[in-house]
Amino acid sequence: MSPSSPNVSSSLQFSEPLSWRAGKAIPVGELLRRLQALAKEMKAMDQEETERESLTGVAKELVSPNLLAHKDKGVRAWTAHCLVDVLRLCAPNAPYTGPQLKDIFSMLIASIMPALSDPSNAYNQQHLYVLNSLARVKSVVLLTDIPDSEKLTVNLFTICFDILASASNSASGEQMGKNVEYDMTEMMATVIDESTSIPPEAIDVVVAQFLRIDPHIMAGKSAKSKKSIIDERQSTLLAKELPPSYNMAKTLCNTSSDKMARHVSQYFTDIIVDASNAPKQNGPAKRRRFSEDLESSDLDVTSGPTEEDLRELRKAHQLLRELWRACPKVLQNVVPQLEAELSAENFHLRLLATEAFGDIISGIGAAGLPVQASLDPAAYPYITLSDSQEYSLAQNAITKPSSPQSFSQAYPQAYTTFLSRVHDKSPAIRAAWTTGIGRILSTAAGGVGLSHQEEERLVKDLARMLSDADDRVRMAAIAAISTFSLKDVVQKLGAFGGVDQSGSVLATLADRMRDRKHGVRIEAMLVLSRLWGAAAGELLDGDEPVTRALGAVPSKIFTTYFTNDLEIHTLLDRVLYENLIPLSFPPIKTKASKLTNGSSQKTTKGPLNGDLVEEDIDPDRIRAERLLLLTRDLDDRAKKVFYALQARKQNVSPVVLTYLRRSEEFNGGVVEDNEKEIKRHLSKLIENLAKGFPDSLRISDHLWKFAKMHDRRAYQLIRFCIAPESDYRTVHKAIKELSKRIEQSNTGPPDLWGSLMALLYRVSSLIFNRSHVPAIMEFSRMEDGKFTTTAHEMLRDISTRTPEVLRAQIQEMCVYLQDEAPSGTRSNDLRAVENLKACAAFAKRFATEIPKDRKFAHAMVSFSLHGTPAEAAKHAVTILLASSDRKEHVAQDLMSKCVDDFEYGADGFLSRLASISQLMLLAPEQAEKVSDAVNEIAIGNVLLRKDQAAEGASDEYTWADAMDADCEAKCWALKILVNRVRSHTETESLAELAKYTYSLLAGLVESSGRGDAIQTTPAQRSRLRLLAARTLLKLCTKKTTDNLVTPVMFNQLSLVAQDDLFPVRSSFLKRVRKYIGSAKLSQRFYTIPFLLAFEPQQAFKSDTTTWIRSRTNALHSLQREQPNSKTALLMESVFARLISLLAHHPDYSSDADLEDFVQYILFYLRSVATEENLSLIYHIAQRVKQSRDAISPSPELDSKLYQLSDLAQLTIRQYEDIHNWTVQTQPGKASLPRSLYTEIRDHDEALDIAEKNHLPEGFDEKVEALVKASLKASLKAPRTQNRKRKSESDGLLENHAKKAKSLPLRKASGNKEKRPKATAAASSAPAKAKLPKKPKPGANGEANADPVSRRRSGRVRSDEGAYREREDDEDDEDMMDGVAQWTYANGDDDDAEEQSRVEETVAGETKAAREESVEEKPAEEEDEWDMPSTPPPQTSPRARKTGGSAVSKRGKKGKGKA
Repeated sequence: MSPSSPNVSSSLQFSEPLSWRAGKAIPVGELLRRLQALAKEMKAMDQEETERESLTGVAKELVSPNLLAHKDKGVRAWTAHCLVDVLRLCAPNAPYTGPQLKDIFSMLIASIMPALSDPSNAYNQQHLYVLNSLARVKSVVLLTDIPDSEKLTVNLFTICFDILASASNSASGEQMGKNVEYDMTEMMATVIDESTSIPPEAIDVVVAQFLRIDPHIMAGKSAKSKKSIIDERQSTLLAKELPPSYNMAKTLCNTSSDKMARHVSQYFTDIIVDASNAPKQNGPAKRRRFSEDLESSDLDVTSGPTEEDLRELRKAHQLLRELWRACPKVLQNVVPQLEAELSAENFHLRLLATEAFGDIISGIGAAGLPVQASLDPAAYPYITLSDSQEYSLAQNAITKPSSPQSFSQAYPQAYTTFLSRVHDKSPAIRAAWTTGIGRILSTAAGGVGLSHQEEERLVKDLARMLSDADDRVRMAAIAAISTFSLKDVVQKLGAFGGVDQSGSVLATLADRMRDRKHGVRIEAMLVLSRLWGAAAGELLDGDEPVTRALGAVPSKIFTTYFTNDLEIHTLLDRVLYENLIPLSFPPIKTKASKLTNGSSQKTTKGPLNGDLVEEDIDPDRIRAERLLLLTRDLDDRAKKVFYALQARKQNVSPVVLTYLRRSEEFNGGVVEDNEKEIKRHLSKLIENLAKGFPDSLRISDHLWKFAKMHDRRAYQLIRFCIAPESDYRTVHKAIKELSKRIEQSNTGPPDLWGSLMALLYRVSSLIFNRSHVPAIMEFSRMEDGKFTTTAHEMLRDISTRTPEVLRAQIQEMCVYLQDEAPSGTRSNDLRAVENLKACAAFAKRFATEIPKDRKFAHAMVSFSLHGTPAEAAKHAVTILLASSDRKEHVAQDLMSKCVDDFEYGADGFLSRLASISQLMLLAPEQAEKVSDAVNEIAIGNVLLRKDQAAEGASDEYTWADAMDADCEAKCWALKILVNRVRSHTETESLAELAKYTYSLLAGLVESSGRGDAIQTTPAQRSRLRLLAARTLLKLCTKKTTDNLVTPVMFNQLSLVAQDDLFPVRSSFLKRVRKYIGSAKLSQRFYTIPFLLAFEPQQAFKSDTTTWIRSRTNALHSLQREQPNSKTALLMESVFARLISLLAHHPDYSSDADLEDFVQYILFYLRSVATEENLSLIYHIAQRVKQSRDAISPSPELDSKLYQLSDLAQLTIRQYEDIHNWTVQTQPGKASLPRSLYTEIRDHDEALDIAEKNHLPEGFDEKVEALVKASLKASLKAPRTQNRKRKSESDGLLENHAKKAKSLPLRKASGNKEKRPKATAAASSAPAKAKLPKKPKPGANGEANADPVSRRRSGRVRSDEGAYREREDDEDDEDMMDGVAQWTYANGDDDDAEEQSRVEETVAGETKAAREESVEEKPAEEEDEWDMPSTPPPQTSPRARKTGGSAVSKRGKKGKGKA
């Protein structure tokens, strides 16, 4: 029958044989022709129209072993082609038995499927046809009917995935078609759907594909115990797209989710059960090497998972991460199992489950997070919040966190259980949980998003973890924050509070900079400083959310300096020059060259972290702007630290320069002359330099090795870094070249550069650099600019500390001043005063470089007569006299202009007063010629002038932020009188000349600004009292004028530290600390800070306490170096002076006041006492009882001294017992200050006084209760991180909150009413107060105000303002290192800043910041010690941030505002 004839069905026409007998094989070519003919015919046949009987013969021949196992691949390919057609045409009943089907599929799987990996194969079309037929016709379902087909199924799955995995590795490079992936996927999905069970090995093959994107596996590394570190520089080599095998497995799981869910669940169950039920290991089985981070309770060495089990567990949990991203439906039965792991007893299961949940909720798969780069604080152009590429280097389908659905909504119970792990007993698990919530926040739950409530809870939990008791958890929290982008930090963390909002994440992170663990401190400070550096651009633009979140970061960083921890000091240098103001900022190389047409080549902005090359960019201006931004937002305490760090350079750099010179003389150890002296001096220099670093031994060793290297080029490079004449580019290039030389050196230690860099940070001209000055001056002249005030402040500090850097701009500054000169009809720009101040400071050091032309001199005279404000006139006089070659003539002429026709209230009268004041100091001889006229002006026309406004003024004592003209005139008049005393050189006539001035100053101090004949308003009194106190301090900086301040006058001066007004007492105390820090005041002034025992402003009290402890630590260090130094015992000897001061205190009027004075003694002990020096302090207290008062000899004063002596001894004994110290008897005998004490001549009387207890009966118990109550809080408070740690100085008063109101700072003397006293039990329970006594009548016979008003501090006012004395430019230098000896100042300018420089002496030694500088003291003030040996005291505990309750007290003798 013809094939073309119409029939209902068709039969196969092929009739040629395909099989043969042994030895009669059909040639390959002929066999291929026959198979091709058969395949062609069957391919055209339709299943419905084919007679299946006609296929029986062919079907039988095709399964012949001769064809299935033929050695020619073409024969096998065409045979497979024909076989799949037979199966297609005969479906659904295959004409084969089970064994035959097994042979067929064995051949297809073993021969045809692997060949699909090579698209260039000659028989690729046949292979594709076979695959397509098995998938589309679904004849692969026959595989499930084969007995024992599990192996074939596993092989099929394995080969299919291997083919796709190796698709890109084809030898020909030809890409495999997508149809292969689709057909394989459909084929395997059919097998899964039609099979009653899938072999576990096949499931393993499917789920293993999800690990192909793991970069560690792709790199050929197994994740056994630790994850391999992926170098971010090689991130571009990692895969960016999902591999085909991954997509195929993903499709299989989603297509057959129900069956795959059962299989996957069983897969994980088997792994978890095997690991959980691991048998006890008694033999030498390989165990896991446990991490040192694990708690002992987490370790069980006798049972639990082996290392192999843990490896499988990690693999399983890694798969979970990716399965959630790819096909979450298959995990519906697994998530409950994973949730159960969170509560498992086995530590490893809980840890793995916690880590897995964190990543699953975050949408992080097996590939992990994108390879991230740290925020670059040196980036320019600046990073912005809108920068989508600011943080991640790789954002692709593999690494981008992506969650297909909200996990918290899909599995709420599991999510809640995961969140409960915050309370897990294991720190390792809490750390892992912290990492997880950090990722959830940063990825917004895998891109799904978090509700406001969820986000708020997670942020609060993150803040809680930052305060966890275990440092590993705190480190994990910091590391989690470090992964946030700038945008996430601002919008997610900053939305719930910035750095300065207590309790917020960022504020808690800032607290970690003071953590007790140094590693935590490092990471916290680095993270915060990087964040601020990266946000600098937004801060410059004034972005409000960024400013609110990160604006206070620099202040928090700099105030860590007050911890007195050398490690923090070194870390602070590092973050300042690496993150806040990076050395490489901005990353601009050289300017672009001109194009041929002459126009500038405009370079487009390069990559964020790359170098820029642009002509119009001024890197010095950009750096100066960032420097001003940093300084502008600093608070007062932080600003002190910042400027003190710059002042430190002036102290340390001379030592380094001397070290370099001595190293050159050392000549690498080969010294020809004076070898012993050179080595001794070099050793001393190295010792002084090393002691400022935490690891002083390592630094010392490195400095010796550097000296032995004898690299003269390196020495010169360091000199370039130090030189103030070097511009910034020179300094930076010198540092880079030095780094390269040190790192490439074969003779130095490997970590030498780290030590040298730490030293270079302290001495290099990086901040106050000549390159920055022009830009700073430009900003200072911007009217109402955002940096105008800050720029003026910085210029003032530069001119004071390092005027050398102003040399290049001094001429420009002088021209500006010349143009701004005022006249009788024209006032000067108010900003000119800052330029005058800077120019004046420069003129004192480099007078020859100031212009000397007539026009400039006339400009300075104009400022002297008409300058506004009056301070401008003072600075103009300084410049004029410093630069003039005819100083005497100029001074005389100017004095005449100021004095002649002086009229109070006329235009420029304040400027004239200021000029006269400065002339009295700088030109005393010329001023003395008109002294009578000057006295008449200062006293008659100003001080004693009748003021109508003051005549009817009230008797109040208030503070005003700004001075009126009358007050300012009185201040200048006082300065005229004081400067005349300061400049007087004849010692014989000094006392007579200064008598009126000292009487006037003492009267203003004692009467709170109310002079005998001086009329004042309430606001003027506080100003005059403060000025009088500060000028007395200034007079005390000279030996001759210090001697004129009697002990009585000194006691009155000390009480200014307890003034009612906080601006008065704070300004006074800061000036005391400044002069003590620069070694200008005698040791009696050390007693004044100890009067702050009842200071209600806790921040100020804490600051002063830290300062006292810093001084004490430095003096103790000095004693260890110089055991025989008297100065080393200064803080201990001050106790005798403190007792004398307290005995004369106006608050001490009866025995009832003694309870208050216990707090003064405790404040001293907490700040100074150690176990080593307590015996000396006790001995001094005993010696007081062997003397009489020498200030105001009287039995009453003697009795007060003896009471205070007994009180001090009793308090010291209680203090010793509570601290469990063992104190030995102090050897030797201490001599008390002869100006305060006299000896008791009568031996019997002295014996009676010594044996008698002068304290009231039963007072011992009160003291014991007071001491215990004061110290109980700090001694029992747990040192955990979830509460602020308090220092002894203030935290101990926490239990005395109820007594706070009854412990006044200073009680009003004279007319006063006895207040109720709190009993010793007041610290623990409310006690009945004693009935108040009847009020004593005052001098005028009237009773005082009500007791409540008196008990309240007169200093706690709502209208108090920040004090700023306009006439004085000396900044508070609380951080200066000089501590040892005090030296009197010379008679230089009133406002000159005395720089503590390190200079080489004749012996070759240096007066370093901590070395002793001995100068003779007045005989009547000397404290003598006669003791054979005094053990050197150890450093007292490091001062920490203080807290505690504020205790208020009256602060003035007379009436005051409550």
